[in-house]
Amino acid sequence: MRRVVCLAAILVLACGCGLTSGSPMVDDVSPGSIGQGRPLEGAHLTVTSKSFTENLILGAMIGIAFQAAGAEVLDRTGIQGSIGSREAVRKGDADASYEYTGTAWITYQGNSEPIPDPLQQWQAVHDADLKNGLTWLPPSRLDNTYALAMNRANHEKYGTRTLSDVAALSTSDPGAVSLCVEGEFANRADGLPGMQKAYGMKVPASRITQMDTGIIYTQAAKGSCTYGEVYTTDGRIRSMNLVVMADDRTFFPHYNAAPQINSRTLEKWPAIADVLNPVTKKLDNTVAQELNAKVDVDGEDPHQVALEWMKAQGFVK
Repeated sequence: MRRVVCLAAILVLACGCGLTSGSPMVDDVSPGSIGQGRPLEGAHLTVTSKSFTENLILGAMIGIAFQAAGAEVLDRTGIQGSIGSREAVRKGDADASYEYTGTAWITYQGNSEPIPDPLQQWQAVHDADLKNGLTWLPPSRLDNTYALAMNRANHEKYGTRTLSDVAALSTSDPGAVSLCVEGEFANRADGLPGMQKAYGMKVPASRITQMDTGIIYTQAAKGSCTYGEVYTTDGRIRSMNLVVMADDRTFFPHYNAAPQINSRTLEKWPAIADVLNPVTKKLDNTVAQELNAKVDVDGEDPHQVALEWMKAQGFVK
């Protein structure tokens, strides 16, 4: 993640060196439904993100929106790990990013129990982070959390739609349920052990196989395991035609994406909220799966995927 002392202060920031690299965003965009009147004219804003596909796309969306509204934007997306991008915004080395409510509540703010209601979860995160110099704008419906998924053939065969259904099947027909999961998920309290306890699910260790994330999707698609652990916004869900089981007891934390803004920046440029809120409102799991698949399945560039979507939605021209 970072070189000894400070090579990747652009990545992690824990050494106190701050971000030291980046490049200007130079998209040829003008206001569409957002940015009219160019309310960010004269602003010099830095956008950051984590390094995985979805967050790269979301970070690009922020930068494109800022440009359309008249700002000059420095692109410092792609920071490795979870903490680096947050610290960049908190310290003022960057001005904005998309972050996830569950990550903030549990990883950054140190809570152990998620809040079942997604809006209450966002509100709690928002309130707690004000003292840290961070302001959370309203959240999206994009909720990148854990789930179990199966292929269409098994879905038609067993008819399960929820995790409660899976738990019932594990009791009525134990041989029907096999799981493919990541090693971390298999051992985390908010992963498989907690899920089995919360749902009364009884899957013996002999029916659980641990493997790398990418292999899980292909094995679930083949039916080699009845259910695979997935992330709810992953593009491979759509491309492999998997069926996601609903978390009907809301065991898993909500990871709704929302813009996280440096509070001093927002005080100086309050129009940031009006620029980003319409974009956030359009984001949900279906949109995320489609855009993520363009990158992870089709090999397209995350920034270009974001730009094309922003234009298709009429946000920018």
